[in-house]
Amino acid sequence: MQPNRVKTSFFILSDTHAEKGLQIPTVPVDVAIHCGDITDGSKIGEFHTSLDLLRRINAPLKLVIAGNHDFTLDDSAFRTKLLASEKENNIVFLDDGIHTSTLQNGAKLTVYASPFTPSPDADSSWGFQYQRGEQHEFNITNDVGVVITHGPPNGVLDRTASGQRLGCEQLFAAVAKARPKIHCFGHVHNGWGAKLVAWRDTPSETPTHFSDIDNGKSVLLDSLATILPGKWDTEDMAREKTSRLQDMRLTGYLRTSHCLGDEHPIAPNKTLFVNAAVQATERGTQFPWVVDIDLPAAT
Repeated sequence: MQPNRVKTSFFILSDTHAEKGLQIPTVPVDVAIHCGDITDGSKIGEFHTSLDLLRRINAPLKLVIAGNHDFTLDDSAFRTKLLASEKENNIVFLDDGIHTSTLQNGAKLTVYASPFTPSPDADSSWGFQYQRGEQHEFNITNDVGVVITHGPPNGVLDRTASGQRLGCEQLFAAVAKARPKIHCFGHVHNGWGAKLVAWRDTPSETPTHFSDIDNGKSVLLDSLATILPGKWDTEDMAREKTSRLQDMRLTGYLRTSHCLGDEHPIAPNKTLFVNAAVQATERGTQFPWVVDIDLPAAT
C-alpha cells in the first residue's frame, strides 16, 4: 500500500426490484452501494422488502440512490418519512450531487451520485428522468473517487439483449473528463459486468467511447458473455463456464481487486466500470460485485 492510502472494499449491487428471496452474502465490506431500482412499482411494501435486504448487508456504511422505478422517492416529503429512520441501520440515501465521508477504516470517500437516466420517450411516467437529447448536467469534479449513477454511460456495459446502447452520452463525457476510480451503475440489466477502462492521454473536447477509450489497454473483467454458456462455445468452454457459475452461486458475488500490487491496479488514467444489475431473466446468473481499491487516507 502506498503511504496515505487505505485499502477499501465495496459491495455493489443494483436493480434488485424488491425481489424476495435474494441471497445477500455476509462478506464484510467497508461500503455498500445500491445503484437504484430498489423497487419495481415504487410501492410501500416493496420499499420495506428492499430496506430489509439493505439491513442484512455487512457494512458500516450503505449508500443508496433511486432509480427510475423508485418514482415516489422523487417526492422529498415521502423520501424523508420513509428513509429518515434508516440512518441507525447505516443506510444513507444520496441526492444528486457530491458527498464526502470519512470511513471507519480511516479512508476519505468522495462520491458523485445521480439517479437520473434518459427517458425512452416523451410520455414516460418513470421517475428521475430527462429527455434523451436534452442537456443534463453531471457535475463530476476531479476529486471524486467513485461515481454512482442509476444508468450507464454511453458505450460501456450498456447494451440491451438486442444490442442497442442505452447509455447516456453526457454522462460518459463527464466521467471521461473526471476519470474517477470507479463508476458503478445498473439499469440496463443485460449489460451486467465489469470493465477496467484505460483512457487516452488527453480528453477530447466532447468525449465519446470511440475517441477517449484506449481499447488496447482496457480489460473486460466479466460480462454475461464470459460467464454464461453460449451456442458458439466448445464443450470444454461450456463446462468451464457452468462450473464457474456454480461457484458464483455458492459465494453469491464476484470479487475483483485493483490495489497497488494487484495485476490491474487503478492508476490515474484508468476507471473501473461496474454494471451491478442483479435482476436477470434466470435467477442466479447475475451477481453483486465486491471491489477492492485504494482510497486516500482522511487527514
